[in-house]
Amino acid sequence: MIEILKKAWRILCKPSVHYSLGFLTVGGFVAGIIFWGGFNTALEATNTEKFCISCHEMRDNVYQELKTTIHFTNRSGVRATCPDCHVPHKWTNKIARKMQASKEVWGKIFGTINTREKFEAHRRELAEHEWARLKANDSLECRNCHNFNYMDFTRQSPRAARAHSTALASGEKTCIDCHKGIAHHLPDMKGVKGF
Repeated sequence: MIEILKKAWRILCKPSVHYSLGFLTVGGFVAGIIFWGGFNTALEATNTEKFCISCHEMRDNVYQELKTTIHFTNRSGVRATCPDCHVPHKWTNKIARKMQASKEVWGKIFGTINTREKFEAHRRELAEHEWARLKANDSLECRNCHNFNYMDFTRQSPRAARAHSTALASGEKTCIDCHKGIAHHLPDMKGVKGF
C-alpha cells in the first residue's frame, strides 16, 4: 500500500514539461472555482429588474406598461419584476433561457427595436415568442407565484372559477392561454382566434 502511495506521489510531482500534474490539478480546481463564481455572479446580475430596464427599449416600452398593472402595485405589496415572469427559477431552465435571450442582445446591438415605432412593428412577433415559451413550459414562471393547488375558487368570478377548475385543472390549457396581456399591452391581434 505504501508503495502505491509513493508511486502516486511521484506521478503527481513529476514535471510535465514545466509544471507537475499536481500543480495543474490544483490550479485547474482553483481556476474552476473562480470561473464558476464569476459566471454565477454575472448570471445573477443579469437577473435583476435594474439590468432589464437599463436599455431604453425595455425601460421606455414594456416597463412603462408593467407599471400600470396589478403585478407592479397591488394591495398585498407583492411585486413581480421582469425576471420573475421572464426567467425560470430552476438553474438549468435559467441557463437555457439566458442562451435564448442572447438573441435579444443582437436586437439591441443592431437596433431592431430601438425606437417606439420599430418596437411596435415587432411587438406581436416578440409577444408570440414569449407566449410560445410560456405555453411550452406550462406557464412555469406564473406558477412560481400562483399555485393552482391553493386557489380558492369561491373567491373568483364564476367565469374564472369555471376556467380554472376545468381547463387549467385538466391540463388542457395553461395560464398564458387566457392571460395574454396581463402585464403588457397586447399587440395587434387581428387574425388571432379568440380575439
